[in-house]
Amino acid sequence: MTESAPPTSPKRVEIGLGIQSDKAPGSYARIAQLAEGHDVDVVSVFSDLLFQPPIVALLEMALATSRVRLGAACWNPYTLHPYEIAGQLAALDVASNGRAFLGLAKGTWLDAVGVRQPKPVAHLREAAAHIYALLAGDGAGLDGEFYPLQPGTALRYPVLRSTPPLLLGSWGPLGAALAGRIADELKVGGTVNPAMVAVMRDRIGVGAQSVGRTAFDVHLVVGAVTVVDRDGVAAREVARREVAMYLAAVAELDPTVEIPGELLDSVRSLVDAGEHVAAGARIPDDVLDLFAFSGTPEQVAAQAQLLIDAGADRIDFGTPHGLTDLGGVEIIGREVLPLLRRERA
Repeated sequence: MTESAPPTSPKRVEIGLGIQSDKAPGSYARIAQLAEGHDVDVVSVFSDLLFQPPIVALLEMALATSRVRLGAACWNPYTLHPYEIAGQLAALDVASNGRAFLGLAKGTWLDAVGVRQPKPVAHLREAAAHIYALLAGDGAGLDGEFYPLQPGTALRYPVLRSTPPLLLGSWGPLGAALAGRIADELKVGGTVNPAMVAVMRDRIGVGAQSVGRTAFDVHLVVGAVTVVDRDGVAAREVARREVAMYLAAVAELDPTVEIPGELLDSVRSLVDAGEHVAAGARIPDDVLDLFAFSGTPEQVAAQAQLLIDAGADRIDFGTPHGLTDLGGVEIIGREVLPLLRRERA
């Protein structure tokens, strides 16, 4: 049996922002500076299919900030070889003076570009080992089915740190168990459902116990689409549109809720046709509140507080944040964060 309750000593819950890499140069720096000014702890950049590579935004943000931790959530070893990920991570770590983390996930929607995803847990495990072996620089080599390293293979430039923290992105029991064995953090992206916290903590615990750790040695990060505005109705309408493409991908992964198949099929078909507004209009309020932070600052804070009370270690407020990027970040910083009790019992 795994542990299902957090440690008794209170712990400060972190706040993060998740950024989509679809913005003009200069925009990322302004968002990151604003977030840092509001005491946000982590800024991550998505690596969703067909958006800009996250390293573009991350390097811009690294040079514009001094405190927030930065990383991709997440790099994908199916589309970017771990050797390349190691190089980008090393560059980000230097540019940020040691504030980078390594985010890895198997990704989704890759059938659109003809990429198959066999054995995802093995790919993630070997990718992480490959990256850390390169950063270690000892040339010891690495056996592996997918990402071996020949003995003597080493990077030809200095790195700042050999073991930046590892974040894995996963919903599934096998991915969560892998995080329990090797990761510092597990991110469950696309959910605002407090019931998932206990589910994922138990799944982490399966792997953690196998290597002498506890389920609470791995920080649990929960994040989703966020749209906050004083006009709560407008915010929720935008959130419906934004969450539609993610709902089609993640709703069936939540074992604690049952969403009618015809609803998911309808949303998926409309998203595939590019009709995101129509797809969002099909999403009822109760479903929206499981998969997006949306509404007024008070409504969004209440959703986040439920996750904190359930035992999440970090809340990631995801793109688009508000009716505008900067406006949403400003409201999160000025109006949502002060409403949160950020120590979990």
